[in-house]
Amino acid sequence: MNPVPVTSSRRTARARGRVAAALACALLLSGCGLRFDSAPPTEPVPDPIEIVRRTAVDDALHVAEQADAVAGLDATKPEVAEALSDIAEISRQHADQLGGVYESGLELELPSPTPSDVAETTPEVAEVLITLTDAAARSATAADVCEDGPLARLLASISAAQTLSVRKLADVTGEQGPEFTEPLVPGAAELPATPSATAEGTGPSDGTASLTPSTRPTAPPGGLSDDDLVAVVLAEDSSAYALEVGAARTDQEKARDRLADRALTHRRRAEDWARFAGIDGTEKDPRRAAYELPSPDATGKELLLEAENGLAADYANLVGLAEEDTRSSAVALLTDSAITRNSWGAPITPFPGLPEQASS
Repeated sequence: MNPVPVTSSRRTARARGRVAAALACALLLSGCGLRFDSAPPTEPVPDPIEIVRRTAVDDALHVAEQADAVAGLDATKPEVAEALSDIAEISRQHADQLGGVYESGLELELPSPTPSDVAETTPEVAEVLITLTDAAARSATAADVCEDGPLARLLASISAAQTLSVRKLADVTGEQGPEFTEPLVPGAAELPATPSATAEGTGPSDGTASLTPSTRPTAPPGGLSDDDLVAVVLAEDSSAYALEVGAARTDQEKARDRLADRALTHRRRAEDWARFAGIDGTEKDPRRAAYELPSPDATGKELLLEAENGLAADYANLVGLAEEDTRSSAVALLTDSAITRNSWGAPITPFPGLPEQASS
């Protein structure tokens, strides 16, 4: 038997090697079950903006769940049940506008709840009030620190709506609501205190103007252009003029005094903003002696509602424009205008200061 030449053996070995390599590639590409062990897919780690969004969604849905549960109790008074139902619906709108619950698309096995994880009792109205108050403060703080301007603007509006709902629920239940404080324009601390616009019923019953947005220190807004600051000076001053006209048109003494007090508040805020912007008394100062009214024949109440609605939108825009960690004053002033409108009979809306959401 003749031996096989060495060259032929090498060619055969190389051929077998190529076949083996091709087979290995085919197996990998075909996914026929021969594969290395790998970790199961996991959800991506959320960034800071996504964490803020998810927290706000969780807050809104938690409020809605609690409010729905309490509203269904047989012992709940009709006016309380109505307020709770409104709060639940507004909270669901907040969650939807925020983007809803995050869905990764992964089929993950979740642990079964243990008896200790399941609520054994139905929440009470006082618990809803606490949950809602906490959510309002958290939304305001998030609006201040969030890195995303548009999301911050939305959160500021949501916080204002939650604050209004807190006040409404406390009022109809007789529960003790949170304390409210007067919002200040940056640099206004050295000025005389503004007479309370709430003394005649335009704000919270304790004589102050708005829910403190957070315990964080207030920083002057940063990142605003000269035009942004000029616009807010003009908005405050023109609002003051409209309310002065409204007061002059009002026969009822109590309403007239309320309008005059609120006009003075806006005059002083216009002055504060002008000083902060460094344009007080300069050629850039936009303030005038008189302004054209948007509704020449409007009543004092109508002028106030229109002016405060415009200011709420202006401050919501400032929240979206200002740098993070410098928005707390704008958040508080947005809430203040929303509170004032509500105290004059305007209904609670899901998104104060966001005109694009008015029809949603």
